[in-house]
Amino acid sequence: RLHRILLREDSAAGMVLKPTDGQRIVRALEVLDASGRSILEWQAARGRPLIDRASTRFFVIEPDRAELVERIEARFDRMLEKGALDEVRRLTELGLDPDLPAMKAIGVRELQAAMAGELSFPEAIERAKIATRQYAKRQATWFRHQLGPEWLRLRPGDRVESTISDPLSSAT
Repeated sequence: RLHRILLREDSAAGMVLKPTDGQRIVRALEVLDASGRSILEWQAARGRPLIDRASTRFFVIEPDRAELVERIEARFDRMLEKGALDEVRRLTELGLDPDLPAMKAIGVRELQAAMAGELSFPEAIERAKIATRQYAKRQATWFRHQLGPEWLRLRPGDRVESTISDPLSSAT
């Protein structure tokens, strides 16, 4: 339905975006509504990059994998303690479109499945934690491919300042 609206309002963007790509379709419609211009115009009008890559060093601080997994799991547990289940229940009661970004948030579908009796709560929680770990892995992959950074692996107890300043001082 939204794709048909986009085709009518901004046929060029509608032809580029897949009908199943709800998030990008919504964004294209938002940009058109807010600016009166096609998202394709905005994308084509990119100016000079804000960062000169030749004279910039990029660092991605990647924690130890085991520590990251532990932190992810503890974070999801804290979210549950602070009412995530009630929040998902309220979202579900609103009857929102499942393609909306809020409904695609990690943990929402898993907790909805548990509330509907399709999964046990422990299984839903485990699946949400797995989805969060997978998301963290995709983020690391994105950094690796997009920025081409120099990777720094932090260990428990490492100080960020000294970890970054050592390679910076050797580069000058």
